[in-house]
Amino acid sequence: MPRRRTPPQIVRRRSKLHGWGVFAKERITKNTRIIDYAGELINTKESYKRETKYLKNGCIWCFTVNRRWVRDANVGGNNARFINHACKPNCYSQIDGHTIWIRAAKTIEPGEELTYDYHTEGDHTIQCRCRPGCKRWI
Repeated sequence: MPRRRTPPQIVRRRSKLHGWGVFAKERITKNTRIIDYAGELINTKESYKRETKYLKNGCIWCFTVNRRWVRDANVGGNNARFINHACKPNCYSQIDGHTIWIRAAKTIEPGEELTYDYHTEGDHTIQCRCRPGCKRWI
């Protein structure tokens, strides 16, 4: 089977889950790399300062790469920053060096919203909206 040379087509639009979301424009097969989570590479000390400010606005833009580094998608980010959290997601994240890939956990159909589990640590100050009645805080 030949490898896909271009990333699958996705689009950002309003989401029923929360604010903006990212949706498949075409069928995406399981394990396909969809998009890299872009953003400024910062150290964890700087990340803590920024995350405190972002959380006050109900946003999570920082993605931990390892114990030392974090990607801040609010600075230099792409559409990956609009992929919403879900407790039962259709995508997952994979870290390769300092690159964070969002990959399909299952086959995703056109029009389906992309989601992944944020696996947040810390204060858990944002109510999960992945489905009605979800009790999780992220």
